[in-house]
Amino acid sequence: MEASALSSLRECFGKRLQENVPLSSYTAARIGGPADALVLVHSADDLAQTSEKLWKMDVPITLLGSGSNVLVGDKGVRGVVIINRARQVKFSTQLEPPTVHAESGVTPNDIAQRAERLGLAGFEWAASIPGTLGGAIYGNAGAFDGDIAGNLVSVELVHRQSGRQIWPVIKMEYGYRTSVLKREHPPVVILSAEMAFRHGDSRLIRARMEQISEQRHRNQPPGASMGSMFKNPAGEKAGSLIEKAGLKGRRIGNAEVSPQHANFFISDGQTRSEDMKALIELAQKTVFDKFGVRLEPEIEIIGEW
Repeated sequence: MEASALSSLRECFGKRLQENVPLSSYTAARIGGPADALVLVHSADDLAQTSEKLWKMDVPITLLGSGSNVLVGDKGVRGVVIINRARQVKFSTQLEPPTVHAESGVTPNDIAQRAERLGLAGFEWAASIPGTLGGAIYGNAGAFDGDIAGNLVSVELVHRQSGRQIWPVIKMEYGYRTSVLKREHPPVVILSAEMAFRHGDSRLIRARMEQISEQRHRNQPPGASMGSMFKNPAGEKAGSLIEKAGLKGRRIGNAEVSPQHANFFISDGQTRSEDMKALIELAQKTVFDKFGVRLEPEIEIIGEW
Protein backbone atom coordinates (compact mmCIF):
# COMPACT_ATOMS: atom_id res chain seq x y z
CA MET A 1 0.00 0.00 0.00
CA GLU A 2 1.25 3.49 -0.83
CA ALA A 3 2.55 5.53 2.10
CA SER A 4 0.01 8.32 1.46
CA ALA A 5 -2.91 5.88 1.61
CA LEU A 6 -1.57 4.32 4.80
CA SER A 7 -1.13 7.74 6.34
CA SER A 8 -4.77 8.60 5.53
CA LEU A 9 -5.93 5.34 7.10
CA ARG A 10 -3.97 6.05 10.28
CA GLU A 11 -5.56 9.49 10.49
CA CYS A 12 -9.06 8.07 9.89
CA PHE A 13 -8.96 5.03 12.19
CA GLY A 14 -6.27 5.83 14.74
CA LYS A 15 -5.48 2.98 17.13
CA ARG A 16 -8.18 0.80 15.53
CA LEU A 17 -5.93 0.31 12.52
CA GLN A 18 -3.56 -2.65 12.63
CA GLU A 19 -0.82 -2.92 10.02
CA ASN A 20 0.89 -5.84 8.29
CA VAL A 21 -1.24 -8.42 10.13
CA PRO A 22 -0.80 -12.15 9.34
CA LEU A 23 -4.20 -13.44 8.24
CA SER A 24 -3.34 -16.95 9.42
CA SER A 25 -4.67 -15.71 12.79
CA TYR A 26 -8.04 -14.91 11.21
CA THR A 27 -8.69 -17.92 8.95
CA ALA A 28 -10.09 -21.30 9.87
CA ALA A 29 -7.30 -23.08 7.99
CA ARG A 30 -4.69 -21.06 9.93
CA ILE A 31 -2.87 -20.11 6.73
CA GLY A 32 -2.53 -16.94 4.68
CA GLY A 33 -0.19 -14.01 4.22
CA PRO A 34 -0.41 -10.51 5.71
CA ALA A 35 -3.05 -7.86 5.28
CA ASP A 36 -1.71 -4.38 4.53
CA ALA A 37 -4.09 -3.14 7.21
CA LEU A 38 -6.88 -4.54 9.36
CA VAL A 39 -9.85 -3.09 11.27
CA LEU A 40 -12.23 -4.89 13.63
CA VAL A 41 -15.90 -3.85 13.72
CA HIS A 42 -18.38 -4.72 16.45
CA SER A 43 -21.81 -3.70 15.14
CA ALA A 44 -23.71 -3.50 11.88
CA ASP A 45 -23.62 0.29 12.05
CA ASP A 46 -19.86 0.21 12.60
CA LEU A 47 -19.49 -2.19 9.67
CA ALA A 48 -21.51 0.09 7.38
CA GLN A 49 -19.68 3.25 8.43
CA THR A 50 -16.25 1.62 8.12
CA SER A 51 -17.06 0.28 4.65
CA GLU A 52 -18.35 3.66 3.49
CA LYS A 53 -15.24 5.45 4.78
CA LEU A 54 -12.95 3.03 2.96
CA TRP A 55 -14.96 3.28 -0.27
CA LYS A 56 -14.72 7.07 -0.13
CA MET A 57 -10.95 6.71 0.26
CA ASP A 58 -10.95 4.28 -2.68
CA VAL A 59 -9.21 1.65 -0.56
CA PRO A 60 -9.85 -2.02 -1.47
CA ILE A 61 -11.95 -3.90 1.12
CA THR A 62 -11.86 -7.58 2.03
CA LEU A 63 -14.40 -8.75 4.60
CA LEU A 64 -13.74 -11.74 6.87
CA GLY A 65 -15.93 -13.21 9.58
CA SER A 66 -14.57 -16.42 11.05
CA GLY A 67 -12.40 -17.00 7.97
CA SER A 68 -13.92 -20.33 6.96
CA ASN A 69 -14.47 -21.14 3.28
CA VAL A 70 -11.57 -18.91 2.20
CA LEU A 71 -8.00 -19.56 1.12
CA VAL A 72 -5.76 -16.50 1.41
CA GLY A 73 -2.66 -16.26 -0.75
CA ASP A 74 0.82 -16.42 0.79
CA LYS A 75 1.50 -12.84 -0.34
CA GLY A 76 -1.52 -11.64 1.59
CA VAL A 77 -4.24 -9.10 0.85
CA ARG A 78 -3.83 -5.53 -0.31
CA GLY A 79 -5.94 -2.75 1.11
CA VAL A 80 -7.91 -3.16 4.35
CA VAL A 81 -9.31 -6.37 5.77
CA ILE A 82 -12.42 -5.80 7.91
CA ILE A 83 -12.93 -8.43 10.61
CA ASN A 84 -16.66 -8.68 11.29
CA ARG A 85 -17.57 -9.05 14.97
CA ALA A 86 -21.11 -7.61 14.66
CA ARG A 87 -23.08 -10.18 16.66
CA GLN A 88 -26.32 -8.67 17.97
CA VAL A 89 -29.31 -11.03 17.85
CA LYS A 90 -32.96 -10.15 18.59
CA PHE A 91 -35.84 -12.64 18.42
CA SER A 92 -39.48 -11.65 17.88
CA THR A 93 -41.35 -14.67 19.22
CA GLN A 94 -44.75 -12.92 19.25
CA LEU A 95 -44.83 -12.69 15.46
CA GLU A 96 -46.24 -15.41 13.23
CA PRO A 97 -44.02 -16.81 11.98
CA PRO A 98 -41.51 -15.92 14.70
CA THR A 99 -38.43 -14.15 13.39
CA VAL A 100 -34.89 -13.21 14.34
CA HIS A 101 -32.96 -10.11 13.37
CA ALA A 102 -29.25 -10.99 13.49
CA GLU A 103 -26.11 -9.08 12.59
CA SER A 104 -23.84 -10.68 10.04
CA GLY A 105 -20.91 -11.50 12.35
CA VAL A 106 -22.86 -13.92 14.55
CA THR A 107 -22.51 -17.65 13.91
CA PRO A 108 -25.46 -19.67 12.62
CA ASN A 109 -24.74 -22.13 15.44
CA ASP A 110 -25.25 -19.38 18.03
CA ILE A 111 -28.60 -18.49 16.46
CA ALA A 112 -29.62 -22.16 16.41
CA GLN A 113 -28.75 -22.60 20.10
CA ARG A 114 -30.73 -19.51 21.12
CA ALA A 115 -33.68 -20.53 18.96
CA GLU A 116 -33.82 -23.94 20.63
CA ARG A 117 -34.04 -22.35 24.08
CA LEU A 118 -37.02 -20.31 22.85
CA GLY A 119 -38.74 -23.34 21.32
CA LEU A 120 -38.19 -22.17 17.74
CA ALA A 121 -37.71 -24.80 15.06
CA GLY A 122 -36.53 -24.80 11.47
CA PHE A 123 -32.88 -23.88 11.99
CA GLU A 124 -31.62 -27.14 13.49
CA TRP A 125 -29.54 -27.83 10.38
CA ALA A 126 -27.22 -24.97 11.41
CA ALA A 127 -26.16 -26.62 14.67
CA SER A 128 -22.33 -26.54 14.86
CA ILE A 129 -22.00 -25.23 11.30
CA PRO A 130 -18.79 -23.18 10.91
CA GLY A 131 -18.58 -19.59 9.73
CA THR A 132 -20.66 -16.47 10.26
CA LEU A 133 -24.16 -15.54 9.18
CA GLY A 134 -22.81 -13.11 6.58
CA GLY A 135 -20.78 -15.83 4.91
CA ALA A 136 -23.71 -18.23 5.10
CA ILE A 137 -25.98 -15.69 3.39
CA TYR A 138 -23.36 -14.94 0.74
CA GLY A 139 -22.84 -18.61 -0.19
CA ASN A 140 -26.27 -20.08 0.74
CA ALA A 141 -24.74 -22.37 3.34
CA GLY A 142 -26.71 -25.48 4.16
CA ALA A 143 -26.66 -29.00 5.52
CA PHE A 144 -29.01 -31.84 6.48
CA ASP A 145 -31.78 -30.79 4.08
CA GLY A 146 -31.75 -27.14 5.15
CA ASP A 147 -30.13 -23.96 3.89
CA ILE A 148 -30.14 -20.21 4.42
CA ALA A 149 -32.48 -19.69 1.47
CA GLY A 150 -35.13 -21.65 3.36
CA ASN A 151 -35.01 -19.34 6.40
CA LEU A 152 -34.06 -15.93 5.05
CA VAL A 153 -36.76 -13.27 4.82
CA SER A 154 -34.57 -10.29 3.95
CA VAL A 155 -30.98 -9.08 4.14
CA GLU A 156 -29.72 -5.59 4.95
CA LEU A 157 -26.78 -4.45 2.83
CA VAL A 158 -24.71 -1.35 2.31
CA HIS A 159 -23.94 -0.64 -1.35
CA ARG A 160 -20.96 1.45 -2.43
CA GLN A 161 -23.06 3.71 -4.66
CA SER A 162 -26.56 3.57 -3.21
CA GLY A 163 -26.03 3.17 0.54
CA ARG A 164 -27.99 0.98 2.95
CA GLN A 165 -30.87 -1.04 1.59
CA ILE A 166 -32.96 -4.11 2.35
CA TRP A 167 -33.26 -6.93 -0.16
CA PRO A 168 -36.05 -9.51 0.02
CA VAL A 169 -34.78 -13.08 -0.22
CA ILE A 170 -35.91 -13.41 -3.85
CA LYS A 171 -33.41 -10.73 -4.86
CA MET A 172 -30.56 -12.95 -3.65
CA GLU A 173 -31.26 -15.35 -6.57
CA TYR A 174 -30.18 -18.37 -4.55
CA GLY A 175 -28.95 -21.63 -5.99
CA TYR A 176 -26.97 -24.54 -4.60
CA ARG A 177 -24.21 -22.93 -2.50
CA THR A 178 -24.43 -19.71 -4.46
CA SER A 179 -26.17 -16.34 -4.67
CA VAL A 180 -26.14 -13.31 -6.93
CA LEU A 181 -23.55 -11.81 -4.57
CA LYS A 182 -21.20 -14.76 -4.95
CA ARG A 183 -21.65 -14.95 -8.72
CA GLU A 184 -21.45 -11.26 -9.59
CA HIS A 185 -19.49 -9.67 -6.71
CA PRO A 186 -21.33 -6.32 -6.57
CA PRO A 187 -19.79 -3.68 -4.26
CA VAL A 188 -21.89 -4.51 -1.20
CA VAL A 189 -21.35 -5.58 2.40
CA ILE A 190 -23.88 -7.72 4.28
CA LEU A 191 -24.90 -6.04 7.54
CA SER A 192 -27.72 -8.12 9.01
CA ALA A 193 -30.65 -10.35 8.17
CA GLU A 194 -34.17 -11.26 9.19
CA MET A 195 -34.97 -14.96 9.24
CA ALA A 196 -38.16 -16.90 9.96
CA PHE A 197 -38.69 -19.96 12.14
CA ARG A 198 -41.68 -21.85 13.48
CA HIS A 199 -42.83 -22.75 16.97
CA GLY A 200 -41.85 -26.19 18.17
CA ASP A 201 -40.98 -28.41 21.14
CA SER A 202 -37.61 -27.50 22.66
CA ARG A 203 -36.91 -31.13 23.60
CA LEU A 204 -37.43 -32.34 20.04
CA ILE A 205 -35.46 -29.42 18.63
CA ARG A 206 -32.59 -30.16 21.03
CA ALA A 207 -32.61 -33.85 20.16
CA ARG A 208 -32.41 -33.08 16.44
CA MET A 209 -29.58 -30.59 16.96
CA GLU A 210 -27.61 -33.08 19.03
CA GLN A 211 -28.11 -35.70 16.34
CA ILE A 212 -26.88 -33.31 13.64
CA SER A 213 -23.88 -32.17 15.70
CA GLU A 214 -22.88 -35.74 16.49
CA GLN A 215 -23.14 -36.74 12.85
CA ARG A 216 -21.14 -33.71 11.76
CA HIS A 217 -18.38 -34.41 14.26
CA ARG A 218 -18.32 -38.10 13.34
CA ASN A 219 -18.04 -37.51 9.59
CA GLN A 220 -15.94 -34.37 9.41
CA PRO A 221 -12.26 -34.54 10.28
CA PRO A 222 -10.56 -32.62 13.08
CA GLY A 223 -7.81 -30.15 12.32
CA ALA A 224 -7.60 -26.80 10.58
CA SER A 225 -9.58 -26.73 7.34
CA MET A 226 -11.74 -24.42 5.24
CA GLY A 227 -14.80 -26.67 5.48
CA SER A 228 -16.09 -28.54 2.45
CA MET A 229 -13.64 -27.89 -0.37
CA PHE A 230 -15.86 -28.57 -3.41
CA LYS A 231 -19.53 -28.38 -4.24
CA ASN A 232 -21.16 -31.73 -4.88
CA PRO A 233 -21.65 -32.22 -8.65
CA ALA A 234 -25.14 -33.19 -9.77
CA GLY A 235 -25.81 -36.78 -8.72
CA GLU A 236 -22.35 -37.18 -7.17
CA LYS A 237 -20.44 -36.54 -3.96
CA ALA A 238 -17.23 -34.57 -4.33
CA GLY A 239 -15.53 -36.47 -1.51
CA SER A 240 -16.42 -39.82 -3.06
CA LEU A 241 -15.00 -38.78 -6.44
CA ILE A 242 -11.76 -37.59 -4.86
CA GLU A 243 -11.47 -40.84 -2.90
CA LYS A 244 -12.17 -42.97 -5.99
CA ALA A 245 -9.48 -40.98 -7.80
CA GLY A 246 -6.98 -42.30 -5.24
CA LEU A 247 -6.27 -38.96 -3.57
CA LYS A 248 -7.43 -39.64 -0.02
CA GLY A 249 -4.47 -38.86 2.22
CA ARG A 250 -2.47 -37.22 -0.60
CA ARG A 251 -0.15 -34.44 0.57
CA ILE A 252 1.61 -31.51 -1.00
CA GLY A 253 3.88 -29.97 1.57
CA ASN A 254 1.84 -29.76 4.77
CA ALA A 255 -1.49 -29.63 2.93
CA GLU A 256 -3.38 -32.93 3.01
CA VAL A 257 -6.56 -34.45 1.61
CA SER A 258 -8.12 -35.74 4.81
CA PRO A 259 -7.83 -39.53 5.25
CA GLN A 260 -11.23 -39.36 6.99
CA HIS A 261 -13.25 -37.32 4.47
CA ALA A 262 -11.75 -36.51 1.07
CA ASN A 263 -13.72 -33.28 0.58
CA PHE A 264 -11.84 -31.72 3.50
CA PHE A 265 -8.29 -30.49 2.95
CA ILE A 266 -6.32 -30.19 6.18
CA SER A 267 -3.66 -27.66 7.07
CA ASP A 268 -1.00 -29.48 9.09
CA GLY A 269 1.53 -27.20 10.74
CA GLN A 270 3.07 -24.33 8.82
CA THR A 271 1.18 -24.96 5.58
CA ARG A 272 1.78 -22.69 2.60
CA SER A 273 -1.28 -21.45 0.75
CA GLU A 274 0.57 -22.26 -2.46
CA ASP A 275 0.68 -25.95 -1.48
CA MET A 276 -3.02 -25.98 -0.57
CA LYS A 277 -3.89 -24.38 -3.91
CA ALA A 278 -1.74 -26.94 -5.74
CA LEU A 279 -3.58 -29.75 -3.93
CA ILE A 280 -6.94 -28.26 -4.95
CA GLU A 281 -5.81 -28.11 -8.58
CA LEU A 282 -4.48 -31.68 -8.42
CA ALA A 283 -7.87 -32.93 -7.19
CA GLN A 284 -9.69 -31.04 -9.94
CA LYS A 285 -7.40 -32.34 -12.68
CA THR A 286 -7.34 -35.94 -11.45
CA VAL A 287 -11.10 -36.19 -11.02
CA PHE A 288 -11.70 -34.66 -14.44
CA ASP A 289 -9.14 -36.95 -16.11
CA LYS A 290 -10.65 -40.07 -14.51
CA PHE A 291 -14.36 -39.26 -14.49
CA GLY A 292 -14.92 -36.24 -16.75
CA VAL A 293 -16.36 -34.27 -13.84
CA ARG A 294 -15.28 -30.69 -13.12
CA LEU A 295 -15.13 -30.01 -9.40
CA GLU A 296 -16.19 -26.46 -8.52
CA PRO A 297 -14.68 -25.03 -5.32
CA GLU A 298 -17.08 -24.15 -2.55
CA ILE A 299 -14.38 -21.97 -1.04
CA GLU A 300 -13.19 -18.58 -2.27
CA ILE A 301 -9.54 -18.03 -3.18
CA ILE A 302 -8.47 -14.47 -2.35
CA GLY A 303 -5.39 -12.31 -2.06
CA GLU A 304 -2.11 -12.36 -3.92
CA TRP A 305 -0.02 -15.38 -4.83
